[in-house]
Amino acid sequence: MHAAIIDRGRGPEIAGTRITVYDILDYLNEGRHHTAIAMALRISSAQVQVAIQYIEEHKNEVLAEYQKMLDREAQGNPPEIQAKLQSAHAKLQALLANHRRDYNSGSNNAGNPSRQ
Repeated sequence: MHAAIIDRGRGPEIAGTRITVYDILDYLNEGRHHTAIAMALRISSAQVQVAIQYIEEHKNEVLAEYQKMLDREAQGNPPEIQAKLQSAHAKLQALLANHRRDYNSGSNNAGNPSRQ
């Protein structure tokens, strides 16, 4: 397969994948070698090298967009989304607590003849 960078509307990405050049940039910023990046993302070294070449050739625009992404991430979730996440987390914790309580009390075996 020929390694290439395409844009399907999500930003520049490696053809045949959903891996963006910004994903590659994250690994490069950690000091990872292109072969380690390829292994981590399960793509070819050639695909990683094409992404690196694209980053170098479009450095100003890639870094500007990357910084916008980092800034958005640093802002966190809007308050209404954060409230929904906290509510969902509380419900999950309650379900898990009930499950652990039922399991520890032995009621989990009621319908399972192999455990009676």
